[in-house]
Amino acid sequence: QYTSFVLVTCSATLTTCFRSSLLPPPLRLRTRLPQIIIIGVRKGGTRALIEMLSLHSSVAAAQNEVHFFDWESHYQKGIPWYLSQMPYAYPDQLTVEKTPAYFTSGKVPKRIYDMNPDIKLLLILRDPTERVLSDYTQVFYNRLQKHKRYQPIEYVLVKDGDINLGYKALNRSLYYVHMQNWLQYFPMDSIHVVDGDELIRDPLPEMKRVERFLKLAPQINASNFYFNKTKGFYCLRDHGKERCLHDSKGRAHPHVAPAILQKLYKFFHEPNQKFFQMVGRTFNWK
Repeated sequence: QYTSFVLVTCSATLTTCFRSSLLPPPLRLRTRLPQIIIIGVRKGGTRALIEMLSLHSSVAAAQNEVHFFDWESHYQKGIPWYLSQMPYAYPDQLTVEKTPAYFTSGKVPKRIYDMNPDIKLLLILRDPTERVLSDYTQVFYNRLQKHKRYQPIEYVLVKDGDINLGYKALNRSLYYVHMQNWLQYFPMDSIHVVDGDELIRDPLPEMKRVERFLKLAPQINASNFYFNKTKGFYCLRDHGKERCLHDSKGRAHPHVAPAILQKLYKFFHEPNQKFFQMVGRTFNWK
């Protein structure tokens, strides 16, 4: 700890705040608007992605979901408030925040573009059906912990024998619908799609692709990951310290009748094809 006396000075454009202290100039910390945003998707693996990206010494990550561009109560506070939510970073570090709800919010793409049209966006997606089941599982456990009633998954997925189009979790998995909004403002070379299913199975190749997209020096390597047999997924190792994602991650999905799963796979087939054409890439989704 160098000092407790800190003076915050913001630039005229409010894009950077410098914190003056007794630190020598080369080590001076500052907050700045993010150069990278993980825009989603919910239950796609955003927490795993930002934790893995934080392994790189050139990245400073905000710890909490900021919800600046999608929550009016936050957006009305303006850029200075958003800036205050960013982590301290050294001059050679890139700042990143993640808010999964950004991807499916129609007003967010323009707001981010207005802030910085050259920003780099990371979008992590999973098989749409698996994402829906994870979405339900999260809500199920949240309601269980609060001693609230919950509906069996069959009741929310199916209505009158057909897929329940009113179920919000289904809409979040219609990736092409939301991607259309982003492509109105950002070219595909500003958006990198991370395969969330592959990140779970084998994180290193996906993280190397992220490094290349962000033009980071290759640094994340195999020694940063180890498979935890108890949890059933990869955990992280950073400078000898090991850490795993919260116990709320990797929860088992509820059993779903095969007939209902088939309905889901069929429902997502055409939307998936539209998304593949849109991004010029295919994924191993059922």
